[in-house]
Amino acid sequence: VQMRYAFIQDNQNIWPVRRLCSALDVHHSGYYAWLKQPTSKTAKKRQQLSGLIKQFWLESGGVYGYRKIHCDLKDVGESCGINRV
Repeated sequence: VQMRYAFIQDNQNIWPVRRLCSALDVHHSGYYAWLKQPTSKTAKKRQQLSGLIKQFWLESGGVYGYRKIHCDLKDVGESCGINRV
């Protein structure tokens, strides 16, 4: 459902929201409630870690795996498990 809402948000200037909701089989009130919903702490942390992981991976030339990226995150002071990387 989250991906459907994101698709609607990306394409709302091309098609009417109600038509997109109908085509994707979601209710328009749910979409509008999703728009007003604040971003959770977990989602913010996930976005921040994702950006750092991508940065470390690009700086390594696309060579680093999850173990080295996890070490880089620990060096910077970010705490997360190796499985999250």
